[in-house]
Amino acid sequence: MTGSIPIKTPEEIEAMREGGAILKETLDEMGKAVRPGISTYELDQLAEEIITSHSGAKPGFKGYRGFPGTLCVSVNDEVVHGIPSPDRILQDGDIIGIDCGVLYKDLYTDACRTFLVGDVDPDIQHFVKTTKKALNQAVKVVKPGNTIGDISAVIQKTIEQQGYSPVVECTGHGVGKNLHEPPEILNVGQKGTGPTIKPGMVLAIEPIANMGSGQVVTADDRWTVLSADGSPSAHFEHTVLVTESGCEVIV
Repeated sequence: MTGSIPIKTPEEIEAMREGGAILKETLDEMGKAVRPGISTYELDQLAEEIITSHSGAKPGFKGYRGFPGTLCVSVNDEVVHGIPSPDRILQDGDIIGIDCGVLYKDLYTDACRTFLVGDVDPDIQHFVKTTKKALNQAVKVVKPGNTIGDISAVIQKTIEQQGYSPVVECTGHGVGKNLHEPPEILNVGQKGTGPTIKPGMVLAIEPIANMGSGQVVTADDRWTVLSADGSPSAHFEHTVLVTESGCEVIV
């Protein structure tokens, strides 16, 4: 993903805030709906209903490069891009990453949360919390004059300090008129490297970690990415606007 990093206009920023509010509502409702016994397909249908209830809003992922769902639903050792299925029933003790995009006024927003299903092992809970902390720490370094490598470095440090593994193959990215725009934001990296962060950039920052090895494999469906060793995987993502003095979490 190369090329110049788009700077958003005030009109584009306002439209992305509106789309982000729809996406936040969707993910909030997913958090209420996640429970043992529900299928990932049911979650997908609910998300699509919420998004399309807003005039002009569309699921950002459905049909993107042929992806069949509104949500990417990744359970336990599934890292990203899990396909919703009526046969995938959530069980007590599972974790599920729900990644969703909204297309509104020709602009995308993109966000993910990992949810606990019922009574989850405390060690896995700590792993999920660490991945969420990596996102929160990354957001703190998003400010003009810092670099994309600063984001990557803090994600890597936060995850590895607890003995977990960042997934190198999966990256954050710019977002706006396209779902994936420059720059690529790795989950490993060095401070002071990469493009300089500037006001008006909108970045999708998404720490993705495995509890064991960071190695991944792709399933036979050619979409679902799995941890190679079968260990749990967690994923959190914000769409973030760079402001004059720092940043604003759009969703």
